[in-house]
Amino acid sequence: MARKTSQEVRTAVHRRIRRKISGSAERPRLAIYRSLGNIYAQIIDDGQGVTLASASTNEASWRGRSGGNIAAAKEVGKTIAERAIEKGIKRVVFDRGGYIYHGRIRSVAEAAREAGLEF
Repeated sequence: MARKTSQEVRTAVHRRIRRKISGSAERPRLAIYRSLGNIYAQIIDDGQGVTLASASTNEASWRGRSGGNIAAAKEVGKTIAERAIEKGIKRVVFDRGGYIYHGRIRSVAEAAREAGLEF
């Protein structure tokens, strides 16, 4: 029996989470993706299948800075919350993307809450 890679395990956990949660027009989904060097956050309305707001460390304003640390994750959380509030979104469903709620994922969530998002 072959062992699963960490990516296969994360994908399976994410699929299990997505069976239980989805975003709607009233309460869209805040989805997080983390790579080794960057972190990405999107607010998604799953009913229409559209991204309402996004923020990442891959944007032009991040050129030359490291995006793979907790400080960067806090900035992304604050930015995504500000962009969501500009569009009139106050309440979201948090989708940790199959990652453990720790480190950068936790920092994004806490910064978004501090900036005004409710979940």
